[in-house]
Amino acid sequence: MSSCLAGFKVRYNGTSAQNDVISWLASHGQAITVCPEIMAGFAIPRPAAEIVGGNAQNVLDGMARVRENNGKDVTASYISGARMVLKIALKNKVQAAFLKENSPSCGVNNVYSGNFDGHLLLGTGVTACILKNAGIQVYSETDQ
Repeated sequence: MSSCLAGFKVRYNGTSAQNDVISWLASHGQAITVCPEIMAGFAIPRPAAEIVGGNAQNVLDGMARVRENNGKDVTASYISGARMVLKIALKNKVQAAFLKENSPSCGVNNVYSGNFDGHLLLGTGVTACILKNAGIQVYSETDQ
């Protein structure tokens, strides 16, 4: 589960996106929490980032990039964090992941457009994509 959904203040702007059910599961040892961006070495807070020039699969295939709003290319770090999460998931035989919607890492149904204009597009983040590719079911906190 995304650490921010469990109440940890790890989002790019130093906030959480606490979901009470996910927080309860984590606090009762029923879930593993991860933040691929923190695992990849990003600071809190950090510049906002978006997938530019394609979708998450394109990022994994080397055809699109993840860039911060200052223009810095952080693609390799996003892929590294996603791979770390996948390794943990496979080691623990995880069958489902609950991830933070709209994130360039964890977005399940939507991510920001890549234009830093607040618009959303249908698509997944890099970590959600890598988990899906491995056969792990991914859900957003907005899925019902």
